Amino acid sequence: MTEAAVSPAANQASGRDERVGMLLVFLSALMWSFGGAIARFIDNSDSWTVVFWRSVWAAAFLIGFMVWRDGRRATLKLFRDMGLPGLAVGVCFATASSSFVVALAYTTVANILLMQAGVPLLAALIAWVLFRERVSGATWAAIAAVICGVAIMVSESFDGHVSPIGDGLALLIAVMFSIATVITRRFAHVRMTPATCLGAMLAAIFAATQAASFDVSARDMGFLFAFGVVNLGLGLAFFATGARLVPAAMAALLGTFEPILGPVWVWLIHGEIPSLRTIVGGAVVFTALLVHIALEFRRHARPARPGVTGVPSPH
Repeated sequence: MTEAAVSPAANQASGRDERVGMLLVFLSALMWSFGGAIARFIDNSDSWTVVFWRSVWAAAFLIGFMVWRDGRRATLKLFRDMGLPGLAVGVCFATASSSFVVALAYTTVANILLMQAGVPLLAALIAWVLFRERVSGATWAAIAAVICGVAIMVSESFDGHVSPIGDGLALLIAVMFSIATVITRRFAHVRMTPATCLGAMLAAIFAATQAASFDVSARDMGFLFAFGVVNLGLGLAFFATGARLVPAAMAALLGTFEPILGPVWVWLIHGEIPSLRTIVGGAVVFTALLVHIALEFRRHARPARPGVTGVPSPH
């Protein structure tokens, strides 16, 4: 369809939908950015107890959200239609969400979140390794910068300044999210909400076998509810609804607010200050990501042929 064939009303509706999508994706990043700050309020020292209750609340919220949005029969069908790709995404999500909670006992929130900022570029690297997807020279340069930035952050564990367990888990989180990103791109039928809900269920089941006790104080349960519902569940609901309405590059750009704001909340509320190497390495990762996103915007905005405005491809 040419631009001339698109009515002003359709253009207005499309623009309105995109603005709503941008707001929802930003709200998802905002909800996710509260994770570290909420976790630091929880007194229970058993990480697996925290993983269990967080996952239970997140799964309950996501099931309720899907039933409200799609109905009971459609929700069951979404789970049935996921197949092995959906199960793989669920396993990746369960591993990443569990590792996030455990990693908080060993390293700073900034270290974890800043490593996650490189997920889009790590996903491009994994897609090239597994499927030989084409990677541009600019993306290769950005991938190299991300690897350098992560190496700077991880280097603290080599000289004994921080625990290698924390850095290892932070890197594992980024790799799991990258693999999940590649799978959802390769298998378009995989729906994010049921796959991650399955992941929350798997995390709860595994944590139940590891937790020393399920007993938590009423205060901790309130924060665990917020950790599961507000931080994890609501953030995902916002993202799943809004990401379909905006270009992929815009969703990635808005997603950077999570690793930007997350360390800020923990610093303001709990006084947790990231190390110099975390700041330097994170700055390298962020610069690479933002340059990559800017190039994506230019590529999507470039006219397909002279005289025709470029339109972002649907995702």
